[in-house]
Amino acid sequence: MPFPKDFVWGVASAAYQIEGAVSEDGRGESVWDAFCRRPNTVANGESGEDACDSYHRYAEDIALAAAMGVSAYRFSISWVRIDPLGDGNINAAGLAYYGKVVDTCIRAGITPYVTLFHWDLPQALEETGGWANPKTAEQFACYARAVGAYLKGRVHHYFTLNEPECVLQLGYAWGIHAPGKKMPLPEAFAQLHGMLRGHGLAAAALRSEDPSAEIGIVTTGRLCYPATPSQADIIAARKATFILSDIDWMFTHNIVLDAVCFGHYPECSGALGDCIARIPQKELEEINFKPDLIGLNIYNGCKILADPQGEPVYVQRERGFPLTATKWPVTPEVMRWGPRFIAERYGLPVCIAENGQSCNDRIFLDGKVHDPDRIDFLHRYLLQLRAACEDGVDLRGYFAWSLTDNFEWHCGYGERFGLVYIDYPSQRRIPKDSAHWFAQVTKTNGNALPS
Repeated sequence: MPFPKDFVWGVASAAYQIEGAVSEDGRGESVWDAFCRRPNTVANGESGEDACDSYHRYAEDIALAAAMGVSAYRFSISWVRIDPLGDGNINAAGLAYYGKVVDTCIRAGITPYVTLFHWDLPQALEETGGWANPKTAEQFACYARAVGAYLKGRVHHYFTLNEPECVLQLGYAWGIHAPGKKMPLPEAFAQLHGMLRGHGLAAAALRSEDPSAEIGIVTTGRLCYPATPSQADIIAARKATFILSDIDWMFTHNIVLDAVCFGHYPECSGALGDCIARIPQKELEEINFKPDLIGLNIYNGCKILADPQGEPVYVQRERGFPLTATKWPVTPEVMRWGPRFIAERYGLPVCIAENGQSCNDRIFLDGKVHDPDRIDFLHRYLLQLRAACEDGVDLRGYFAWSLTDNFEWHCGYGERFGLVYIDYPSQRRIPKDSAHWFAQVTKTNGNALPS
């Protein structure tokens, strides 16, 4: 059987995207609250103020996940619910809320996988320099320690950071995500370095509170796949996956994982190399908390052909190439080769922490939500993931993004990734056809998928 017997099938979400209730029970202000108030930042002037109201409807949402037969739910904890100002003054009401979420998962037979940082930095810390301020990483560790102590014995799986590459590039370099900064390379690198130091300090704090906890990190970035099964193309695709340069370094897995797993950043020249050379050895040692599990968020990849010298050449997509509603390319082959290249480089088990697609969903006249394009997308990608298992990649699980439709960052509510449809005016939940299809996948451990 290609998927291991203990393979984890799950669904995923993120606090700011689903919870709403931004002013309840002592919650502080995050960078996303502040960013959404700025004009011309989010489509239609929308925000996560109400989102899916999962703060009040978490039990209903967890029941929907249980109906799909999933064994795990990956959700994030809002830093500002636990530590509203990021100053170490812990909010008991925030801990109690997530305790209820965790207990509800456990009663439903669902294992909670907790992400500590899914982009919602306390605004108070951003105002003192964000992640570039060394104190931010230390406060992140304080928050992690509080969570680990409170949930010890109930939560056994943690991810420290989710997609630091996106926070870096979209939030601190391009300015299209919170906090909306456009920083030159040295200043942007300082933000990334602070996040990675936060990973190391938070992971150590968690480990001290719960020595048995599995601690991982979730990364994203460029992944490539070979145009043909030839050894030359495979080597070229692997090389292209891990290339860095001054103009193409932010959206890469190895800018994060090399530091975390090896204790040093990738070898680089130019301005990036100059920044790396100035990092104190002590800080590299703090970052170097090797994870137990690498979570990969994979949506698409690049096809690579080897030139006569064996160097990678990007294969241009032909006219009419299939795209999702977000206009992201549909490239299922990346799900076979991306995890393989990551697992080979770092020698660690991996899981798919996010995968899915946005569709132009709607309620049909029969009252149901039919999404055959999402089913086709998931089917194609899972076939390739199964092939990765057959190749011997140590894959531990798959989390579909996402459990429900949600606030999709700067796109507002215009993109729908959920297996469950949210009718936002009423907050009514409607499982889509893909939810019922995914239930069959989980029931058969993914091994009944027709090729």
